[in-house]
Amino acid sequence: MSTIRNLLALVGLLVVAALIWGFVQFGHLIGGAMELHPKAGQVYLQMGQRLLQTGSSAAAMTWRVKVEDGITFDDVQTTMRMVANEHNIKNVGELPLSQQVEAMSGKPYRTMKIFMFCNAMTAAMMMDYDDAFAAFLPCRITVVEDLQGGLWLYAMDMEAMIYGGRPLPADLHDEALKVQHIIRDIMERAASGSF
Repeated sequence: MSTIRNLLALVGLLVVAALIWGFVQFGHLIGGAMELHPKAGQVYLQMGQRLLQTGSSAAAMTWRVKVEDGITFDDVQTTMRMVANEHNIKNVGELPLSQQVEAMSGKPYRTMKIFMFCNAMTAAMMMDYDDAFAAFLPCRITVVEDLQGGLWLYAMDMEAMIYGGRPLPADLHDEALKVQHIIRDIMERAASGSF
């Protein structure tokens, strides 16, 4: 009986030692995780699910909207420009990548064009908070013709930017939500042809 008690005491001591070792090794991660926005876990879980479903890290971090049949590329870009103007967000650049591919290859290529939108004051707020936000600027929406000839709109999923780290200051959080709403509105209205 004393052998069993000693064995159980030894197992208990090993478990306590393993817990102490784990806390020493990984305690800083737990503390750091506690500082993240309460929605961070949900955001990363959804990204992880999309990654497992698609096998694509890019798909896990983007929004994608199918353009309705019958809506042309010209309709999409006209609507995007109009909706951006309506929201007072600047169209700061357009990159016609398919034209560049055609010029370099000498062969026709499917439609692919990047539109860049920015509210300079919101961008300044983000940069004042963290220079790393520069990698997310300006907001981009890409029109892509898939291999079957359908048009799609792609943009970065802003959930990780808004909720994936420490909570943003209230004023920056509100501005980020406005930009998120605007980009989604541009995409959805362009995809449905709703001026």
